[in-house]
Order: sequence, then C-alpha cells, then structure tokens
Amino acid sequence: MKKTLKEFKEFISKGNVMDLAVAVIIGGAFTAIVTSLVNDILMPLIGVIIGGYDFSSLSVNIGSASIKYGMFIQNIINFIIIAICVFIMIKIIGIFIKKKEEVKEAKPSDEVLLLQEIRDLLKKNK
Repeated sequence: MKKTLKEFKEFISKGNVMDLAVAVIIGGAFTAIVTSLVNDILMPLIGVIIGGYDFSSLSVNIGSASIKYGMFIQNIINFIIIAICVFIMIKIIGIFIKKKEEVKEAKPSDEVLLLQEIRDLLKKNK
C-alpha cells in the first residue's frame, strides 16, 4: 500500500500532471466565458437578425418528452467558438515557436566562421 501511495505521489507531482490540472481549470473558466458570450451576446443578436427567435426556448414535445433542440443549437455554437479560439491560440503559439527556431538557426555558417577566424589571424599578425 505504501508503495502504491508513493507511486501516486510521484505521478501527481510530475510537471505534466500539474500542467494538465491547470489547463482543465482554465478550460472550465474559458467555457463559462464562451457560454456567456453565446447565450448573452451572440444568440440575442442572431435572434434579432432572424426575426426575434430565442433559440434556447425552441423545443418539440413528443408525448411527455420535450426535445430542446434550441439548447443543442446553442451548444453547437459554443463548440464552434471554443474550437476557433483554440485554433487561433495554437496558430499563435506555432508562430512563436517558429520564430524561436529561426533565431536558433541564425548561427553563422562554417564559411562565415572560417572567414572570421582568418580576419582575426590577419589582425593579430599586423
């Protein structure tokens, strides 16, 4: 039992697990923001554009069941907005990583190093 607890403690204290925990918490907060954006800003605007419809109240009653397809439409819009935001964030991170790699690749070539060495030797011999 102690060995299992020790392994679990090591697992939890690894950086990747902590990063994942932070990502989940931030993702939850981000989802709340996107849900508010969709429910409180976008859907009322879309409703005005298409004639005053409120998607959240759209439903169909079949027997005693109520199928709320309006909420489903809102959730699809939430998903699309979150997907767009994640895509943009990944693209921005990719740009930064590419620039960082370009800076690393900016090291002088062998020819440049050789010419610099020759220049330094000529200065030294004067």
